Amino acid sequence: MPETHMMTNILSAGTTAPDFTLAVTADQKLSLRDLRGRAVILAFYPADWSPVCGDQMALYNEILPEFRRFNAELLGISVDGVWCHAAFARHQKLHFPLLADFEPKGEVARLWSLPRD
Repeated sequence: MPETHMMTNILSAGTTAPDFTLAVTADQKLSLRDLRGRAVILAFYPADWSPVCGDQMALYNEILPEFRRFNAELLGISVDGVWCHAAFARHQKLHFPLLADFEPKGEVARLWSLPRD
């Protein structure tokens, strides 16, 4: 039986992305509106320390020069808190910000979740 609550996270080309403000560190926040006019890659992932997510973020880190060649800003977003992100980024030697979609959990991710027909 098909699941009727399946979600997709694809916005149509030209759609204005929903704005948000999330914590990058305990005392620093980033708003998407601050990056308007720039290419931004939002990499949503479930959790910092899961094996697949760790590999995914490490791969993005490896190809970060390619993103930067196109003047694109990469932002990782998960429901983990800033302290978890800090430890994970340090351990993985990540060179891009991880944003905490922590409270309420997943609220920003849901901005991109549209019900399928």
